[in-house]
Amino acid sequence: MGNASDTTLFVSTISKELDLLMGTFYSIFCVLSLLGNGILLLVAYRKRLSLKPAEFFIINLSISDLGMTLSLFPLAIPSAFAHKWLFDEITCQFYAMCGVLFGLCSLTNLTALSCICCLKVCFSNYGNKFSSSHACFLVVAVWCYASVFAIGPLAHWGHYRAEPYGTACCIDWNVPNYELSALSYIVCLFLFCYALPCTVIFLSYTFILLTVRGSHQAVQQHVSPQTKTTNAHALIVKLSVAVCIGFLGAWSPYAIVAMWAAFGDATLVPPTAFALAAIFAKSSTIYNPMVYLLCKPNFRKCLCRDTSTFRNRICRGSPRPEQKDPFGSTSQRNIKDMSVSNGQPESHRACLHSAKDGAHCHTGTTPQRTARILSGSTYSNATVSQLSAKQQAHFL
Repeated sequence: MGNASDTTLFVSTISKELDLLMGTFYSIFCVLSLLGNGILLLVAYRKRLSLKPAEFFIINLSISDLGMTLSLFPLAIPSAFAHKWLFDEITCQFYAMCGVLFGLCSLTNLTALSCICCLKVCFSNYGNKFSSSHACFLVVAVWCYASVFAIGPLAHWGHYRAEPYGTACCIDWNVPNYELSALSYIVCLFLFCYALPCTVIFLSYTFILLTVRGSHQAVQQHVSPQTKTTNAHALIVKLSVAVCIGFLGAWSPYAIVAMWAAFGDATLVPPTAFALAAIFAKSSTIYNPMVYLLCKPNFRKCLCRDTSTFRNRICRGSPRPEQKDPFGSTSQRNIKDMSVSNGQPESHRACLHSAKDGAHCHTGTTPQRTARILSGSTYSNATVSQLSAKQQAHFL
């Protein structure tokens, strides 16, 4: 928290009702993002040994979304409800840097994912050589690329300041009107962090669509491991397209408003436009887990299995070994331990156990036959009729 002079530097310029709406939406986004991205990372950890290289970018996207959630929402939610920025200027710089870092990381990550999907579908000879080590290298490159633009304003290439609506912080979109270095930063940010990624994503999925249309009939006529691999790639492509559409749809309103302020008259941009655009932008943190957890079969199957296992442990506890394998070594070991030896071979004497009828010992029955009789706690007439008269006397 800052002191009194610090907290008066950022005062909300929008209505209390809109601030209350922003705080409410941010709270919902925070909960959904924590649950969705947390579950997605847990599922990915459980199936870590079978992850495909393209799924590394899905995990990285979830990490960046979770980072944005943990760094921005705890500061934005109380400020929105308080109708003013509650923290000092240093915290404002940190807030803005995290917003740029995680936002650009998500967009760059989606760009890399679109290129990998295009490589695997359109140029399979090269795409099949793409390995996990290549994916890890690209993930590191994504973070380095985003870090350059996030650290730039801290090194006086551009500036961070309070949002026009006053309860959050971001890039100073007004400074290009009177500072050349800030103008170059905004131009590079727009070209290399919005226009170029969107163009690459659009071209990648356009090539994929043309390739899939051209080979659709050939793929349907052959059922082979290669076809199954192609189908798996096609599914990843569809889900990636859905995530890209959601992400770009969420951030495009903010990009339009920001460019309006940077290259137009910033005084004509209403603070309400920035506030509503910021709500759309922060909703991007919930799209990735929703799409992949609900639509990707192996993620959904793993999630359902883990959920069912957890529910069974809570409701009924862990099953007993005897109930899980009544014919296995456990039952035979119990029979052998409780057999009574009076000079006869152990195979001629065994004890049958029943929860209702107690223990019944008989002779002349082999352990294998005894194990078959142990299929239930009670015995039917058909089972007893198969025994000799002497053995029936022990049961009836």
